[in-house]
Amino acid sequence: MDDTDRAIIALLGEDARMPVATLARRLKVARSTIQARLERLETSGAITGYTVKLGAAARGGRIRASVLLTVEPRAQANILSRLKSIPEVEVAHSTSGRFDLLVQIAAPTTTQLDDVLDRIGAMTGVKSSESLIHLSTRIDRAV
Repeated sequence: MDDTDRAIIALLGEDARMPVATLARRLKVARSTIQARLERLETSGAITGYTVKLGAAARGGRIRASVLLTVEPRAQANILSRLKSIPEVEVAHSTSGRFDLLVQIAAPTTTQLDDVLDRIGAMTGVKSSESLIHLSTRIDRAV
């Protein structure tokens, strides 16, 4: 991947619906060059899809939290399986350092968020948890 490929990905990260002609004009290259590079980026797996990024209005004012979990060594697979069954769990990452998992959850009310936090904390194999409630988003470059 070269600088042009990275520039294409950056522009699509800002607006995944940007037309090929606009990409070409912004990067000062031929439209056919952009089209060929997009096809190569898709074929190679560098671009795996195009998506919609929901704003606060579409997310329905859900309250989000990040939950940092320390788990018993052989319990992670079981915990991940149980987390998959909780609809409020949006994403789970394994981590290095003091915590084993970082779990992002969202619920429509603080009562429901509290219930989810209690269920996660009570799972067999969870040694400790720390919750961080998201107050506002200051930067969001994630797709």
